[in-house]
Amino acid sequence: MKMQPKIYRLSALLGGMLLLSYIVHAQALKPVKTDELQLALKKLRVLGSVLYIAAHPDDENTRLIAYLAKHKHYETAYLSLTRGDGGQNLIGSEQGYLLGVIRTQELLAARRIDGGKQFFTTANDFGFSRNPTETMLLWDSTRVLADMVWVIRRFRPDVLITRFPTDGSGGHGHHTASALLAEVAFQAAANPNLFPEQLQYVTVWQPKRLLWNKWRGVNDTAKVDERELLAMDVGTYNPLLGESYYDIAMDSRSQHKSQGFGAAKERGTRMEYVQHIIGERAQQDLFDNINTSWTRIRGGEKIGRLIDQAIAQFHPENPSAIVPLLLQAYRLLDTWQPTNADERHWVGIKKEEVKEVIRQCAGLWFEIVAEDYSAVAGDSIHTTTTVINRSPLPFQWRIYDVEFAQAFDPSQAGKPNQSILLANNIPQIVKAKYRLSEKLAISQPYWLTKPLYKGMYRVEDWQLVGLPETPPQHTVLFGVELNGVLLTYRIPMMYKWTHRVDGERYRPFAIVPAVTANIQDKVYVFSDRTPKEVKLILKAGRNHASGNVSLMLPPGWSSEPQSINFTLAMKEEEKTVSFQLLPPQESCTAEIGVLVNGERAYSYEEINYPHIPIQMLFPQASAKVVKLDIQTKGKLIGYYEGAGDEIPASLRQIGYQVIPLTDDNFDNTNLSQFDAIITGVRAYNARPRIKFHSPKLLEYVEKGGTLIVQYNVSFGLGTQQIGPYPFRISRERVTLEDAPVTFLAPHHPLLNSPNKITQEDFKDWIQERGLYFADRWDEKYQTVISCADPGSEQLQGGLLFAQYGKGAFIYTGYAFFRQLPAGVPGAYRLFTNLISYGK
Repeated sequence: MKMQPKIYRLSALLGGMLLLSYIVHAQALKPVKTDELQLALKKLRVLGSVLYIAAHPDDENTRLIAYLAKHKHYETAYLSLTRGDGGQNLIGSEQGYLLGVIRTQELLAARRIDGGKQFFTTANDFGFSRNPTETMLLWDSTRVLADMVWVIRRFRPDVLITRFPTDGSGGHGHHTASALLAEVAFQAAANPNLFPEQLQYVTVWQPKRLLWNKWRGVNDTAKVDERELLAMDVGTYNPLLGESYYDIAMDSRSQHKSQGFGAAKERGTRMEYVQHIIGERAQQDLFDNINTSWTRIRGGEKIGRLIDQAIAQFHPENPSAIVPLLLQAYRLLDTWQPTNADERHWVGIKKEEVKEVIRQCAGLWFEIVAEDYSAVAGDSIHTTTTVINRSPLPFQWRIYDVEFAQAFDPSQAGKPNQSILLANNIPQIVKAKYRLSEKLAISQPYWLTKPLYKGMYRVEDWQLVGLPETPPQHTVLFGVELNGVLLTYRIPMMYKWTHRVDGERYRPFAIVPAVTANIQDKVYVFSDRTPKEVKLILKAGRNHASGNVSLMLPPGWSSEPQSINFTLAMKEEEKTVSFQLLPPQESCTAEIGVLVNGERAYSYEEINYPHIPIQMLFPQASAKVVKLDIQTKGKLIGYYEGAGDEIPASLRQIGYQVIPLTDDNFDNTNLSQFDAIITGVRAYNARPRIKFHSPKLLEYVEKGGTLIVQYNVSFGLGTQQIGPYPFRISRERVTLEDAPVTFLAPHHPLLNSPNKITQEDFKDWIQERGLYFADRWDEKYQTVISCADPGSEQLQGGLLFAQYGKGAFIYTGYAFFRQLPAGVPGAYRLFTNLISYGK
């Protein structure tokens, strides 16, 4: 029979025991193998830190991060200025802020492999930028700099490393901006007159040096004197791990799955180089003249000797034998009186590290699992708590503080001054029912709680700035004692279940709205005054949810009925309700929302991919509505899906019937039935079998069909020819969404039928005009429009048209895949003309 522990709540013991900067992430404890445990022990010896700086997820050099974190044992972190919101998604249809959430979690997955930490600024990735000047026009450069200074002051790195140079050769304006801002931040972090509002939380800090991590190619000895560079062999083999740091880095880089960055391992020497930029120059080593030993702390030699003893006496088959030595080190750290900010910083970091190594050596396990993965604030939950000591050491379980809830049965919280012995490998299990605090906020990424400004997220709380994700609200404080030393661990409550294929799985516990309302479509486009059905999917976050729901409408719009009553008896029950939405007479663009019981309603988004934890988001329920002056020709479209976009749903909005073309149904589908066939973005990159279907697609054109190919990238195309005549895809693009457009063939049918295209149709585009334009093409192609970013040459290869047989082939690099889902009126009109050619 399992013992029922009586543990007392002791919030007061928290005071001063946990660092302000110590953040608990929404992850279950991870078992640590002996090789990683030995590395963690070695890391206790080292008091040095590195901050790597670049612009996007996937910009970081995982080879260098793995080497610095796992070989040199420095505190190593990557500061990505953005979350990669403006990139493309090769694993799904998420774009914008949803893609930013995916790429944030991919970075965290990468860091769990290469050993680094992760930080961000509040800059938004608005898409490709040609130069830093353009970047700074869209970012609030002062705020981005403040964020970088905040991270430097909080993380206190000895060394900064940038991924990109300041001369623009990094190719992307964000890249160059990250390097330029890093140089300013290097100095600004030490200036108390800059961003003084931060100093109520942190102190100023001056890193020793800033260097640039030169990439391969630039390191050619014919181009640069390598005597000016510091070299590191990231191909060094670690026999404990059975891998080199290069191998580890490739596993890390392969977590960037939404970018298609799976990477192969290469054995052997692999050199990385860094070049001095500013600060004190290093002559032989990255950390020249930086004290990374325990003598960095006044009197720290005693702790260092205890750590060295623990390492010397460590035995893989009995790791708990060194716990008494580590407890002595922890006791010294816990009672230490730092004399300056640097000592206070390192004492705090090493105290947490020592405490975690003790937990790992003793096999201590803490877990609180909810019966469900979500609940509404103020509702009740059943939980199962498990504590186990898998060592012969006589730990006493002293603290069990469920900080976010109140037990229904006070006896379950225990009585003061009582504790329980954690016998070797005997789990202590507490089953309890709690009432959640009504003050708990809905679980949201903190950077998405306020509306996005163009180029920037709005985050006002400095304690959140830089963090990769929102710290969990629902944490439990566990405390165990041995030899008079009290150790506390804050663990997030999770939901655990058994998957029939994958086995034991965890996901973060979430606080959810009582009712969510998902509008079925993100955009409703009206070509006339015929009402459209707007369906809402209501979902209950608790049992017995009821009330009324209505649409929030802009002036001139109306709905029938005005409101609908609903009842949802069971949690997670869904109900679909429908409104008829009537547009105004005049053309306009607006937004509709949803009211549930008179309050602005949230929608529900779930991101579920196997390589990252499940993410739940609750943006306000809304949809764009567009009353559009548009004519269409043809009705039936075949759509060969690419890397993921929402154009089929957009075309259905204006009355087209869209039939998916897949690898499985293509050969048996009669293509002649289609008024047009469209290939999705990157279809020729992402769908290997399309090269075998391409001849049939061109045969369809030759017999009178219209084929529209949206952008592809040249990488991975090989020698395959997409169109009936040769053309070459480049990396050229027009990054400004409002870049002027020139009509090269104003009388061409694509610009006149069935809709007369004017300059008005190129207003209010989002993120970019287009990307991966053609730069060479056969003379049989016609160019219809051109455009250019300021100061750049006109690009004509964004829209190529060719007659082939009785039909037409069109290649377009213009970003219709962004514009149509966003409800951009002119993009609808132009894309409809492409579809309608020849009808």
